[in-house]
Amino acid sequence: MQNNPSSHKELPDKLYFRIGEVSDISGVPAYVLRFWETEFKKIKPKRTSSGQRLYRKSDVELILRIKHLLYAKKYTIQGAKQHLASLTTEKKKKSSTATLEEVRRELENIRDMLIE
Repeated sequence: MQNNPSSHKELPDKLYFRIGEVSDISGVPAYVLRFWETEFKKIKPKRTSSGQRLYRKSDVELILRIKHLLYAKKYTIQGAKQHLASLTTEKKKKSSTATLEEVRRELENIRDMLIE
């Protein structure tokens, strides 16, 4: 996702954000953030003993990505879910491929040492 300075504030370097802070950063009202939690299961803020939501930095980054898909790219919620799921699948495939390549190189190195 490209960061557009006019669409949201810079993301502070801290572990947890309250819903009001996330709303300010993202430009998305708190009630919309609460709704997105029900639609996008990967948004899982922790709760304090008093029930207050504490979003991690990764949650805020995901919220910004979702906002971009819904508002700028004009995706439907279902379309955004599918897009995010396909990115996750693609990332897993790339990770698996990289791991296999690394194993292959190591095996080739071992083979070469045994041949010498």
